Amino acid sequence: MKAVQIAGTSEMRVVDIVKPTVGAGEVMVKISYVGFCGSDLNTFRGLNPMVKLPVVPGHEVGAVIAELGTGVPSDLKVGMNVTLNPYTNCGHCASCRNGRVNACQYNETLGVQRNGVMCEYAVLPWTKIIPAGNISPRDCALIEPMSVGFHAVARGQVTDNEYVLVIGCGMVGMGAIIRASLRGAKVIASDLDDEKLALARRVGASYVINSKTENVHQRMQEITEGYGADVVIEAVGSPMTYVTAVDEVSYTGRVVCIGYAKSEVAFQTKYFVQKELDIRGSRNALPADFRAVINYLGRGDCPVDQLISKIVKPEGALEAMKEWAANPGKVFRILVEF
Repeated sequence: MKAVQIAGTSEMRVVDIVKPTVGAGEVMVKISYVGFCGSDLNTFRGLNPMVKLPVVPGHEVGAVIAELGTGVPSDLKVGMNVTLNPYTNCGHCASCRNGRVNACQYNETLGVQRNGVMCEYAVLPWTKIIPAGNISPRDCALIEPMSVGFHAVARGQVTDNEYVLVIGCGMVGMGAIIRASLRGAKVIASDLDDEKLALARRVGASYVINSKTENVHQRMQEITEGYGADVVIEAVGSPMTYVTAVDEVSYTGRVVCIGYAKSEVAFQTKYFVQKELDIRGSRNALPADFRAVINYLGRGDCPVDQLISKIVKPEGALEAMKEWAANPGKVFRILVEF
């Protein structure tokens, strides 16, 4: 069967791999759409230290159940629209023992530490299959990246009487904006791109700041009446935005970090102490986060067409990735259609 493979830095090709077979407790899905995510972009650019090459990327999935193995629960049926939980968990590390399986020490994410599902068919344990109701296979490919943003909001314990600053309005950041808004928070979105900021406002941001053309600190002081944000969610992964998060969070506020900075970050650590900050990492997502995204998308008022930058066939994946690498700030999601 046909698959897309990243073989090395700037090397991507369509290859033929063996179609999997279904075993007991497993489900075969026909892949409809797979999204390229930021980790795939970093793999393509040679900047992903966790990846094992060559690799078939892909863990943001819209699929249809094609075949069921023995022992699969009866509520999973052939023809259902589904997405996939792309993470593994060992069951015995500290994270797993504490019930936070999304942060398993030995997690292997599809498309990173193991081959992903940017191919025609995939077989997974039935426990990793997530029914998506009436959500189309195309839109199902948006569930996983949104769920990462939803999880960050849960980590930040966002409530309805707080200001929440989300730094970075890519797909994960959009998920955080949506979830914080659904919780009733006053959301401030910050990005370099006015088009993304306009969309952030559409999905729930009450305020937007273009960090390229505006003074972020001044605007934050104006919006929050000098207090700063109760919660800051960092969804970029650069030294500058990490520092901004600590600078703009209120005294006794919470900073939630999603993005991986690719180089060391220099902090004024006195703010950690003086502000008595809670600084929290946020990794992947839990099943509850997936369900929350599915509930949200099921309402039908998400501007999904604007979140999908381009849809290509496998043969067009290389050119699409080159375009994204050349101008990363202008892309939400590229989907590969099988």
